[in-house]
Parts: sequence; structure tokens; C-alpha cells
Amino acid sequence: MRRRAGELAPVADLRFARRLLDAYEPPTAAQERERARMLAFLDEHPADAHLRSCVPGHLTASALVLDARGERALLGFHRKLGRWLQLGGHCDGDANLARVALREAVEESGIGDLAIDPLPVDLDVHVIPARGSEPEHLHLDTRFLIHAPTDARATASEESLELRWFAPEGLATIETDDSVRRLCRIAFKAAR
Repeated sequence: MRRRAGELAPVADLRFARRLLDAYEPPTAAQERERARMLAFLDEHPADAHLRSCVPGHLTASALVLDARGERALLGFHRKLGRWLQLGGHCDGDANLARVALREAVEESGIGDLAIDPLPVDLDVHVIPARGSEPEHLHLDTRFLIHAPTDARATASEESLELRWFAPEGLATIETDDSVRRLCRIAFKAAR
């Protein structure tokens, strides 16, 4: 059942995130490995895995926003990383990963009436390169699907240089990574 922003409460306790990851049923061996890495990380950092101050890495949450017909996905050209990515970001102390993904999607797209499927569809652990005083670290990302209303008009935030809706065939022509392409395949399959 899809949820809207007001229906999801912040949760500080990391056991909430652990329960979500424990309940995730990985569709592939690769997803099982990502899930195991994330659960091990929670074991290693039981009090701060959802805080940016956790130097080795931290939990993040993101989502692929689909248009109302499920035919196009919204991606942002990330200002710092220089490639097309799904919307999302840091938990900043909130262990309700679906709420984090929805909050970030609203902030980064300017679309207020988004609805999230609160169960993850993908997990991805990736390295964020060192920048300035920030050392290289991991983002342990839980990914969701979000649905936009019929009249959705996206407006880029400071995170992205541009936002654009992509149909499946348009993804082959853009600068992105395999994990985003995987997430798009999952989303378009689910929308059928």
C-alpha cells in the first residue's frame, strides 16, 4: 500500500531499518550479498549507521520516481557526481528508510504529492570518493519506487543541475551507472 509523506513517521532506532532489511527478499544472489553487507554494517555500527558522522559509511535511501502512467522515470543530473541518478540522500538520524527516500524525492524534485511503495525494491552499496575534507566512504543505499501524480512538474533543487523524465529506451543514451539501469529495469517491470 502506497504511503504519502504525512503517513510516515521519523524513527531514530536503527532496529527499524534492520527489520526492513531483514524482511527484504533478495531476488538474486547479488542482492543477497548487498543485504548481508548492509546487515553486517548495522552490526558494526548499531548506534550511528544512519548518521553522516559514521566515517566508514552510512545508510542512505533513494527512490526512482515514476510518472503517473509508469512509463517514464525521473532522474537528476547530480551536481557533484556528474551523472544521472535517482533521487535520494542521507538518513540524518532517521531509520525509517522509506520516509527518508520520500523526503529526499520531494525535496529534490519539488513534487509535493508523491506516494511511495514502502518496501524496498533494490539495495546498493557503493563508494563515494573523497571530496575536500570528507574521506572516501560507503553509501549503503536502500531503494524504493515512488509514484508521481498526473500533473507532476519537477523542479531541480541544488542537488541536480537538471531533472528529466526518461522512457526506458532513453536510458541507453545517458551517463549513468549499472545500478541506476538495474533500478530502472525493476521499476518499469513493476509498473507493467
